[in-house]
Amino acid sequence: MKIVVAPNAFKGSLSAAQAAEAIQTGIRRVLPEARLVLVPVADGGDGLVEVLAAPLGAQRHVRTVSGPLGARVRAAFLYCPERRLAVIEMASAAGLALLPTDALDPLHSTTRGVGQLLYAALELGARHVVLGIGGSATTDGATGLAASLGVRFLDREGHPVTGDGANLERIEHIDLSRLDPRMNAIRLEVACDVDNPLLGARGAAAVYAPQKGANATQTDRLEQGLAHFAKVIQRELAVDVRSLPGGGAAGGMGAGLKALFQAQLRPGAQLVLELLGVEDAVAGADLVFTGEGRLDRQTAFGKAPGAVASLAQKHAVPCIALAGALDESAYELNANGFSALFSLSPGARSLTQLMEHAEVHLARAAEQALRCLLAGRESAPERAPPSAPGAAA
Repeated sequence: MKIVVAPNAFKGSLSAAQAAEAIQTGIRRVLPEARLVLVPVADGGDGLVEVLAAPLGAQRHVRTVSGPLGARVRAAFLYCPERRLAVIEMASAAGLALLPTDALDPLHSTTRGVGQLLYAALELGARHVVLGIGGSATTDGATGLAASLGVRFLDREGHPVTGDGANLERIEHIDLSRLDPRMNAIRLEVACDVDNPLLGARGAAAVYAPQKGANATQTDRLEQGLAHFAKVIQRELAVDVRSLPGGGAAGGMGAGLKALFQAQLRPGAQLVLELLGVEDAVAGADLVFTGEGRLDRQTAFGKAPGAVASLAQKHAVPCIALAGALDESAYELNANGFSALFSLSPGARSLTQLMEHAEVHLARAAEQALRCLLAGRESAPERAPPSAPGAAA
């Protein structure tokens, strides 16, 4: 029996690789002879570099770069010389997790360090860059990143403007004359974990700025700044990014990268699964396990477990999902390729208790889910073979 194990990270407790190992432990208790294919997955946010390193055979490089508020941070990215491919995780240089909750500054946080990682990849010879933009602390429309690569943003008097959220409203001109010429020769794929547009009720500011510490006044200012920046982009670059799906990802990073560097915005989970070759594994499987910390109706839209389930459904393979928490809406996922959903909790447990022993609970959940599936198969009545055409009744 071939079983594919393709979980996302269980944030705060297990990495995707640790989750896959725990699920494997549970499966082995029931089917020690099963052929297991472990493919930890991600959707463009935290964990992207970790899940792609071994499958791509890529080298891990570490650089000291500017963090979201200027303090220096150590950030890793991947480079595969044979493919001239670099994989960069935005969160490692401009992520929300790099800042304590009492130090969040949505107006002045910047993506400058992400641009410095991209520059380092160019120095190594990269011609194809995959940039995961989940988990950001920023709302600067990629201006910080672009400035690190030579783009100048100028105010009405022609003075350079610092790339951050507070200065978006001051930008009047975009000067690309000093852009690193290597940026014109690369293929830049952006792994987005959301499809929100740049502006409006579902936009970068309205939905995500409060999560990055913005109050109502700051959120309105960021919305106005992004709207102004979009007008400047339209006027100077002839690109309309206002309603671009994914343009609002990472505080307008999607929109900025599309306009400035002709980046291709792609659903992060889909892109990662392609790089990992998950569909090839699923196509010949008997069963698929996936999961993450929490499942709800949004899991089917851009999240890694949802993408795994879609592939399983495409190839008519049963897919079991395991989660630390199942929202009431999660059961709608049965219509989106998930054959069954199981919670890790063995009873009344606090979130803290579950997270402290997540590996144990995940292994047990996988074991019991598999036992349930096999019991159902064993008790199902055998179907009589169909009668040959024209045979007597």
